[in-house]
Amino acid sequence: MLTTDVPTREQLVHRAAELRPLLRKHAAWAEENRRIHDESIEALADAGIFRMRLPARHGGFESDARTMVEVASELGRADGSTAWTASVYWIPGWMAGLFPDPVQDEVFATPGVRICGTLSPGGMAAPVDGGVVVNGQWKFISGALHAHWQVVVAIQPTPGGAMPVMALVPMADLTVVDDWHTAGLKGTGSVTTVAQNVFVPAERVLPLPVVVQGQGGASQAAAGSPLHRPPLLPVASASSVGAVLGLARAAGEAFFERLPDRKITYTDYASQREAPLTHLQVAEATLKTDQAEFHALRLADLVDSKAAGEAPWTLQERVRARADLGAVCRLAKEAVDIFQTASGGSSIYLDVPIQRISRDVQAVNLHALMHPDTNTELYGRVLCGLEPNTLYI
Repeated sequence: MLTTDVPTREQLVHRAAELRPLLRKHAAWAEENRRIHDESIEALADAGIFRMRLPARHGGFESDARTMVEVASELGRADGSTAWTASVYWIPGWMAGLFPDPVQDEVFATPGVRICGTLSPGGMAAPVDGGVVVNGQWKFISGALHAHWQVVVAIQPTPGGAMPVMALVPMADLTVVDDWHTAGLKGTGSVTTVAQNVFVPAERVLPLPVVVQGQGGASQAAAGSPLHRPPLLPVASASSVGAVLGLARAAGEAFFERLPDRKITYTDYASQREAPLTHLQVAEATLKTDQAEFHALRLADLVDSKAAGEAPWTLQERVRARADLGAVCRLAKEAVDIFQTASGGSSIYLDVPIQRISRDVQAVNLHALMHPDTNTELYGRVLCGLEPNTLYI
């Protein structure tokens, strides 16, 4: 067991803010090379960003959801890909804290351990003596290129049918396929990983429905811990929204940085800031960013308040968490779209950050669990008195 001084929210946010110049410097390199720069990874590790959602008994900070939102927002102001990758590490890192304590001792023995993963079943887990043999592939594995372990989700046959399970697998047991050629979030290196006859001992396998439903895992040390009291999907939602909010803020900052020196071509406006159209654009985009912040913080505060108490999550609270996630994505994209439209033809050059920010926020909005329409429909379905049509709440 490790002991560590736990930094406050203000300290972690300050550390993230101090990283912005470095992350901005490497943002173009990350896009070109389709992976986060090693120096950025090392700086994030040194700042303790990867330890925020790890158990305190293993040197983690057990940071709350609001801290995650504020830290990820600072990172997103610098580079969406880096912020997204850090946010992704928080989710399977939290999931690893649900496995039996001896498994955690093994996984968290690596200083600064980074765990990637996905919630989508991509393979089969065949039962064998002592565990399962996993075969399959998992796409969109953000952070895989710098990870030590991966949480894989596979379908395991049972006497009554089949059940999704999540398993902890060392990255050394998986094959990485370099297929991340995309239009947005290019720097995340969200490659495909492949398992071929990988044996996973039984203690490193947990039923996914138990985790999704917030019934805890197999860790005695985590039982009753505020960190692991909330169910998986609200936790994952709160982990993700800060990076998206940061993209909206980055778009505004990029726009205002260029504003004083820009005129509106084919008009008599010597400065774009003199045009009433510009006033309407920046006001509307800023208000949308403010609205995105409201939903991000409401989501974080819900997760934190429920973690601090013993009351069970209601169905409406679960789906509202997904709705808030979708609202942040939609509003952030709308804000970025306005700033990009107002940025003129010169903004399509690759050395102008707004074009990268726009592509990144578009990619986020296409994510299956973050898509605004999917999340809003789910919320409305439950508000109308129907049962949810998904396990992922």
